Amino acid sequence: MDATSWARDLRRRLTDRREWSRRRVVGESLLAVVLALLTVWSELVEDHGWPRAVAATLGVVVLLLVRRALPATALIAAAVLAGLADSGAVLVLAVAGWSAGRRIAGVLRALLAFAASLVLFVGLAAWAGHQSSTFIVVLNTLFFLVLTVVPGLASRYWTQRRTLLQTLQQRNAQLLRERQMIAGQARMRERQRIAQDMHDSLGHQLALIAVQTGALEVDRTLTGQQREAVGVLRQASVAAMHELREVVGILRDGTPQDEHSGSRGVTGIPALVDAATAAGMRVSLESTGEERPLAPAADHAGYRVVQEGLTNAAKHAPGAPITVGLHYEPDSLLVEVANGTVPLGRRVAEAGRSHPEPVSGGQGLTGLRERARLIGGMVFTGPAEGGGFRLAAVIPYDSAEGREAGAAQRAALGEATIADATDDFRRQTGPWAPGEGGAVIDPLDPREEFKDIMGTKKSSGCAIGCAAGLLIMLGLGILALFGVVQLVDELDKGMIEPSVYESVRIGDSEQQVRQKLPSGRSIITSDVRGKIPAEPAGASCLVLLSTDTSRGLDTDTVYRFCFTDGKLSEKREFHVKS
Repeated sequence: MDATSWARDLRRRLTDRREWSRRRVVGESLLAVVLALLTVWSELVEDHGWPRAVAATLGVVVLLLVRRALPATALIAAAVLAGLADSGAVLVLAVAGWSAGRRIAGVLRALLAFAASLVLFVGLAAWAGHQSSTFIVVLNTLFFLVLTVVPGLASRYWTQRRTLLQTLQQRNAQLLRERQMIAGQARMRERQRIAQDMHDSLGHQLALIAVQTGALEVDRTLTGQQREAVGVLRQASVAAMHELREVVGILRDGTPQDEHSGSRGVTGIPALVDAATAAGMRVSLESTGEERPLAPAADHAGYRVVQEGLTNAAKHAPGAPITVGLHYEPDSLLVEVANGTVPLGRRVAEAGRSHPEPVSGGQGLTGLRERARLIGGMVFTGPAEGGGFRLAAVIPYDSAEGREAGAAQRAALGEATIADATDDFRRQTGPWAPGEGGAVIDPLDPREEFKDIMGTKKSSGCAIGCAAGLLIMLGLGILALFGVVQLVDELDKGMIEPSVYESVRIGDSEQQVRQKLPSGRSIITSDVRGKIPAEPAGASCLVLLSTDTSRGLDTDTVYRFCFTDGKLSEKREFHVKS
């Protein structure tokens, strides 16, 4: 890749709007401001001057801007900047380590980037501070591991875990879709088999009934009343054949395959009432309210309610007056079929005859209740006022206009209608698959799917992750222990008790005095040499710190022992601010 292409790709990654949402811009701005202020403050406190403070601050801001597009480069540059700046810009290491851990592709590349950053940080920190002792190197290494490597590992683990969860969720959703497809195909095959059996058996019998009744209708030996009764039977058989074709079509592919299927809705109820009247039933139709359009399932349900009500009335209350009501309410359609009591004379006449028991499957009302539940409605059955039986169904319009009108009326009247929009029956409906009558499968716990996806690799992956974490923690523990031991050793080489200082007298031999005192070659005494007066000319001095902290933690008590011609020529005590 040439320089032009590289620059163009870098510009694209820096200005990608998907990487810079409004929330991220605000967060990055606040982070840049906070780190810039901390850098300026730390540089000025250390008396490094404004030029160095401004340069360090600009470096921090630039690294924060490019750390997403160039994670490895930003990490190495942050290590260089933090190594050169004694106390400023070190916090940018944690931010760069977090970004590099999750954004550097490949384990080897990430390892090389962090290793190079560690070497640069430790080397430049020792060079800038003019201190290359083992303790300083170990301390800076431990500092880098805690401040940079730990955030990088945490970020990489968090990113991998989130990616794994997203992959598992996608896999889980794909498995569920495949199971739905398989279950749907199995259900469709079963429905097609049932439809074929119904067509072959019931269709044949209904066709024979229609042919036979058609022949009887033109028989001249029948009286007019008999011919009229035969005509009603023929029309009923033809209607049954049309309904059978409609049911077969719905079972096969979810769509009716009969040209008369449109009359099986609420608009076909008047024809159903006329057919019942022609068969000798006393039926009247009442309609109130303004007609509203219904969904296909709701429209068909209204027709079935009236059909079931007329059938039950003909079987169980022959001769009784029947009232079919269609009441268009603001938010739902109320369909009811109510029959009165059987006349006394009809009951006596029927009692004197021997009739076979009417054929009944006992599932009519149960099927109506299930059909109404699926469309969010209700079915009521019970005694009617003044005797008889009443079958009523509340069928929602399921339209925005109906819901608004119903809410307005309820607000005006201060009462709720039967089919309220917040009723439990409405919440029982679900997003069924096209052409299906219900949910394909039951919802499963995603955690169980995750267990199946992970399989036996879960335990091995967990073991590898735990082993890696233990190794990292063990390494950090060893480094921390080594650092503590080195710190104690540095303190022993650079500090003495006040009583030891008092026991030394001027004029004592240098050899005797040095035997009582530590070597003084410690990092804790290197900073205080520049804060005390200069050494006497021609003298060799030893600078040590006192263990006495009575003057406060911000004040160090410094002892200086100067030797001339093999004897102690001077010992002085200084108090300097740390």
